[in-house]
Amino acid sequence: MEEKKKKKKQKHEHPNDQTTKPTSEFSFKPSSEVKGLRFGGQFIVKSFTIRRAKPLELLKLLDFTPPSHKPPNNKIPFPSTTAFLPTNFTILAHQAWHTLTLGLGTKKSKVLLFVFESETMKIAVDKIWPNEIPLGEVNKKLIRGLKGCEMARFKFRKGCLTFYVYAVRGNGNVGFRCADDLRIVLQSVVELNDFLDHTAMLAMPNQRSLNYSDPVAMAH
Repeated sequence: MEEKKKKKKQKHEHPNDQTTKPTSEFSFKPSSEVKGLRFGGQFIVKSFTIRRAKPLELLKLLDFTPPSHKPPNNKIPFPSTTAFLPTNFTILAHQAWHTLTLGLGTKKSKVLLFVFESETMKIAVDKIWPNEIPLGEVNKKLIRGLKGCEMARFKFRKGCLTFYVYAVRGNGNVGFRCADDLRIVLQSVVELNDFLDHTAMLAMPNQRSLNYSDPVAMAH
């Protein structure tokens, strides 16, 4: 009876508990077998698009403040991580779909974070992955399309955004070289508050747009 209770408790563990496990215990599976994105009954959502995020957008999304001391070579944090965010089209389409279906259409959008075992691997994959892709093609082209790789998948619901985090390494490799990046990314997602309005997901308090532009000096 005790054993049965223990199994039931493990089954209902919150996915955020995965952040407490050592990297060696993460459930790595071949890319052909790892779970992909889930769409439920919202078939139209598959046509909505996501785009690759710029490094500074990723920091804003994770609400991550870089350490005060300068990193080696002035590198931006998470050099092993590639993120995909909803496009402006997707944001508007979600709002329209929700209106057309009289509130029955989902307002939930998806954010993807791929943390690679090395910066070299990330750079190589970035060259072959598109900058923009429909959600319905992610499983086939981004996840199953990475041959010779293993992945560990983490899923977090944060209000109107669902975060999918994939740790990616070569088949047969032991451990995870960029474990610190993965740990900080997972902890950052866990600590995020729920997003109530994804038009403001990357915005400063006085902005409502997903587009991010590097600061430009302006004369007044």
